[in-house]
Amino acid sequence: MRRLRITNIVCLTAMLLATGFASGLAGDINSNAGTSAFPFLKINVSARAVSMGGAFTGLADDESALYYNPAGITSFEEKRFILGYHNYIVDMQSGFVGYIHAFDTVKAFGVYASYLNYGDFIETDQLGNTTGEFSGGDFMLALTFAMKRGYHLAFGATAKFIYEKVQEFSATGLAVDIGGKYTADRNRYAVGLMIQNLGAQLSALGEETDKLPLAFRLGGSFNPKGIPMTLSSDVIFPLDNDLVFAVGTEYYALKPFYVRLGWNTFGSNFRAADSDDKWAGFSLGVGFDIKRFQISYAFSPSADLGESHRVTLTGGL
Repeated sequence: MRRLRITNIVCLTAMLLATGFASGLAGDINSNAGTSAFPFLKINVSARAVSMGGAFTGLADDESALYYNPAGITSFEEKRFILGYHNYIVDMQSGFVGYIHAFDTVKAFGVYASYLNYGDFIETDQLGNTTGEFSGGDFMLALTFAMKRGYHLAFGATAKFIYEKVQEFSATGLAVDIGGKYTADRNRYAVGLMIQNLGAQLSALGEETDKLPLAFRLGGSFNPKGIPMTLSSDVIFPLDNDLVFAVGTEYYALKPFYVRLGWNTFGSNFRAADSDDKWAGFSLGVGFDIKRFQISYAFSPSADLGESHRVTLTGGL
């Protein structure tokens, strides 16, 4: 009974993460929602990218390309790093750390890790009596390699080891990301394509393994002539949920200060059926250059669930 109770809690937590707490907050729910393992893999990283709605598959021009499109790390010609912290909803917290090493102007290598801390759970017996507390979380370690083919085209791939633990129960998985990026007109235009989380769960918290949250991403970015602004958009097709559209913009006329704004359709999942909240799905943020580093902040209102905050530090080594 104790194993069953803990497994049910874990499954519920995973479902809530994967569907944006849609079971009580959204109207129509995709029949595949909540059916994938390791839903933390779908949590966007980087304050800059999140403040632009997560529309980063085609842009992928900073260190967070490690997550959004591995082909993008070929844009660097020096060693780079990224450190990110995410104060998530309902007391959950996550982080992201990565390193990029450019071998030359053609090839680059990257490594990164991310985690999600669920916080503390109250443990009860089958009669509802409190017997203590336990915690849970997810961890991922990834290796990335990318290379250019000519001036305009780049390809990249990432291998990921995934680990999840709740109390004494654990689960593991392996996955790969495969991405490509095409740039033109001195990087004014860019298009990116990515297959994300292609792999399998090796062991599960319960008795049965589940599929991973496989998704296909297509995105583009554009820098209008004479306007100090970057525009980006993504179409994301997750096999365990509905189609997601994302758009974002970054205004950089005030360098070293940046202003960013974005919108992602997945935010509608955070609203209750009778909610009149209009801001879920929107995001905004700022960035500031300090010598070789950039500090970025992103704010994402999540309607009935509260607010989400991210801070990221990136730069050269």
